[in-house]
Amino acid sequence: MSEHSGKLYLIPTTLGDTEPLNVLPLSVKKTIERIDTYIVENEKTARRFIKKVSSGKKQSALKLFPLNKFTDANELPSYLEPCKNGFDIGLISEAGCPGIADPGAEIVKLAHENNIKVVPLVGPSSILMAMMSSGMNGQSFAFNGYLPIDKGERKQELKRLEKLSLDYNQSQLFIETPYRNNKMLEDLCSILNGNTEICVACDITLPTEYIKTMTANEWKKNNVDLHKRPTLFIIHKN
Repeated sequence: MSEHSGKLYLIPTTLGDTEPLNVLPLSVKKTIERIDTYIVENEKTARRFIKKVSSGKKQSALKLFPLNKFTDANELPSYLEPCKNGFDIGLISEAGCPGIADPGAEIVKLAHENNIKVVPLVGPSSILMAMMSSGMNGQSFAFNGYLPIDKGERKQELKRLEKLSLDYNQSQLFIETPYRNNKMLEDLCSILNGNTEICVACDITLPTEYIKTMTANEWKKNNVDLHKRPTLFIIHKN
């Protein structure tokens, strides 16, 4: 690529229905104000986000490329053509930071392969913010995505993660489909050792934010409703 090639900006979004500039720096607003081409998971929510950040921006000027489970992988290289023609592109996640538990990683990889400069912007990451506020080992941790749905497989996986945590002093993070959050916490309390620490980080950055770390035994005595609320779970066995 020549020095006149465009750049790929990784643009973080809010983690829920909150004012963007309460959790995003001014650099995000300035970047969105000058970029018209974006790669997004969902066009409707991306347009709404862009409008909230830059209300004066013309929606008709936006060119959005979809990146989700329905996107043909063969189409992805064409998404970066504007960069090759000297135009900057923005990559926007549905929530939080692009490329972290997010399909945007494929575009970032392609950008590197095509010698396109990648520029990450500062913004909220639920994984990092949960880890920051957990009191667990920030020197060594792993994000495991979704755990198995099957009861037997889930129990086996939880015991494996608990042993990993003990053997390597490594905190283990994972998520669940929001409507199954309460069941997940019940499973953690019944399957894990009573002294294993569990952090529940829910509605991060929202007015309803709830973050608490207790042992499995202590959680059994605590009643919290996590139903349909974005939640990260972290376990650590000492």
